[in-house]
Amino acid sequence: MTQSLSDLDSPAPHRHRLLEGMAHAVAAKGYAETTIADIVREAAVSRRTFYEHFSTKAECLIALYEAASHGALKVLRDAIDPQRDWQDQVETAMSAYFGCLAQNPVLVRTLFIEILGLGAEGLAVRRRANDEIADFMLQVINRRRGARRRLSPEMAMAIVGGVNELVLQAIEKGQVDQLRELALPAVQLVRAVTQEQD
Repeated sequence: MTQSLSDLDSPAPHRHRLLEGMAHAVAAKGYAETTIADIVREAAVSRRTFYEHFSTKAECLIALYEAASHGALKVLRDAIDPQRDWQDQVETAMSAYFGCLAQNPVLVRTLFIEILGLGAEGLAVRRRANDEIADFMLQVINRRRGARRRLSPEMAMAIVGGVNELVLQAIEKGQVDQLRELALPAVQLVRAVTQEQD
C-alpha cells in the first residue's frame, strides 16, 4: 500500500519532508517511542514547522498512511489496461503493487504495523484505505468481459485482507526484501475468488 517516499503526493515541501521524517523515525524506534523531536530531526525542519502542518504525531502518521495508500491505489489504477486480457491485467497490477511495496521496506513496516499503534484512529484510517482498494477492485473486476461471476463487496474485502496478511507475514518473518514474490499467490487468490482460473 505504498510507493517511494520521494513520490508521496504533497503540495508543500516541508510537509513532504515531515512525512519522510515520520517514516524514518518510526522505522528506527517504533511509533510509541518516536517523539516530535525525532521527526523534525529526521526531516531537518524546526518544531515550529511541524506544528504548522500537524497538531500531533498521530496526525502526521495518519497523513503519511493516507498519502502512501493513495499512492498505492494510483499504482494499481495505472497498471490496469481494459484493452488487455483480464489475466494479464491481474498479473500486471499485482506485480506493480508488490514492486511498489518492495521499493520502500521502511515505509512498509510503518504502514502495516505501526499504524495499529494508534488504536481506533489507526484502525479507522486503515479501514478507509482498504475500502478504497476494495471499491476499486469491484469496479475493475465486475466490468470485465465474459465474467462468469460478479465479485461481491465482501469478497473484494476478503481479497484485500488476504493480501494484507501476506504482507504482514513477510514483515514478521523479516522477508520484506521478498515482497515481489507475493504477486503470484495474490494473483492466484484473485483468480480463485473470481473463478477465473486456468
